Amino acid sequence: MIEWEEKKIIIKNEGLMALYLYTPMCGTCQVARRMLTIVDELFPSLDIHSVNLNYFPKEAQELGVESVPCLLIFENGLEKERIYAFQSVSFLHELFTQYIQ
Repeated sequence: MIEWEEKKIIIKNEGLMALYLYTPMCGTCQVARRMLTIVDELFPSLDIHSVNLNYFPKEAQELGVESVPCLLIFENGLEKERIYAFQSVSFLHELFTQYIQ
């Protein structure tokens, strides 16, 4: 997983982009991060960017994030999925399998 280092969240217009939105003190976010780390290892071509929302409150509002953890999947700049309930590793694996052929 790649920690977002840019000063602003920029959604790329080509290809697949996954944003994992979290806050450091959120216990559920820590569990979700562990699940995503496993999925990230299963799909080496996938870049999952983790974004600490404490540093991006304006962008969180613009994206309409209601709670954390949140996983946003963009394809060619368009939001395809918004996940708040990280049910299991297998659920996330199946989710990403739909986009990675």
